[in-house]
Amino acid sequence: MHFVTPITLNLNGISLVPLEHEHDAGLKAAAADGELWNLRITGVPTPEQTSDYIKTALAAREAGHRFAFAVINDNSGRVLGSTSYHDILPDVKRVEIGYTWYAKSVQRTQVNTTCKLMMLTHAFETLNCNVVGWRTDNFNFASQRAIERLGAKKDGVIRGHAQRRDGTIRDTVMYSVTRGEWPEIKAHLNYLLTKPRQG
Repeated sequence: MHFVTPITLNLNGISLVPLEHEHDAGLKAAAADGELWNLRITGVPTPEQTSDYIKTALAAREAGHRFAFAVINDNSGRVLGSTSYHDILPDVKRVEIGYTWYAKSVQRTQVNTTCKLMMLTHAFETLNCNVVGWRTDNFNFASQRAIERLGAKKDGVIRGHAQRRDGTIRDTVMYSVTRGEWPEIKAHLNYLLTKPRQG
């Protein structure tokens, strides 16, 4: 039995549901919203690649090292993007959160904070993880700010770690939250979701 098993998470009108082939049309529309695949520092699929994106995610779920979700607006049923647990290490009770992208029209809203709160709560309080990590491109400053805004600590930088979609080699910035830090992080995320947004 895999460490991460199928589950649907719900909060604040947003659901994280296990990614399936039925989400293909919705993912296509989300990827096209802002043409996010043109950013070389992200792994957002083109609309033509979403079917293969789902197929790859499902194969990784079967292998037990990644579990992908579709992000759904409960009121409209619209697919807003996707996010995953990945690099799942059951022996040390560690997961990472990544492969995260959203339609441009819902970026800088409460969607990301809501998703992270759901995923962190499930990781620490149901899966009993010791550590939850993130990794991002050294030039993806928006992603780094978003991770730091959650309260994650920067672990360091892995030099020459991965290849970007344009063939260049990136450094990877690593972050994490530990079980001991989780109560304070949880309070912080709930505060972010209730305070008036600035700008």
